[in-house]
Amino acid sequence: MRKTTKSENNNKLAVDVITLAQMLECGTQTARQIGEDAGATIRIGRRVLFNVQRVQEYLDSISA
Repeated sequence: MRKTTKSENNNKLAVDVITLAQMLECGTQTARQIGEDAGATIRIGRRVLFNVQRVQEYLDSISA
């Protein structure tokens, strides 16, 4: 039987929308909206990534 592994996302600089949704424990549309509101969007060609530090700072600022 294969062992399942759970990846830790604490040390990543940028993540895709699926990983961001997993980190925030929400849907991909909500994660995309939070990333855009935080100004954390990074576009490399057609690939869209989100800066994890900016998302964390944004969530800290709106939760206070």
